Amino acid sequence: QVQLVESGGGLVQTGGSLRLSCATSGMLFPSLTLAWFRQAPGKEREFVGGISWKSLFKTYGNAMEGRFTIARDNAKNTVDLQMNSPKPDDTAVYYCAATFGDRASESAADYDYWGRGTQVTVSS
Repeated sequence: QVQLVESGGGLVQTGGSLRLSCATSGMLFPSLTLAWFRQAPGKEREFVGGISWKSLFKTYGNAMEGRFTIARDNAKNTVDLQMNSPKPDDTAVYYCAATFGDRASESAADYDYWGRGTQVTVSS
């Protein structure tokens, strides 16, 4: 069983920065492909970025425009999302997700494990 717990959400101003972290339990972390998704009220869950289990492949959603960076630390069992220059449109609940696939899919349906999410609010 894989458990994911997000942290680091909160209120941030436009143009600031925020770092989200996702901690996992168990010895399976190095084998997991991990991703961040987000969901704003009334909208579908959106792919933010993902990183493969060997950190060889990183992918990002188009809306991130190079502002977000995903990184994992297999020693600490964590995957972080660095959000730079956030915009009000980035306001959403951010979720950490995991799967045993080789690459980070952009489809939420391809992930087997999910955290409960952390709220990010970007003020203008």
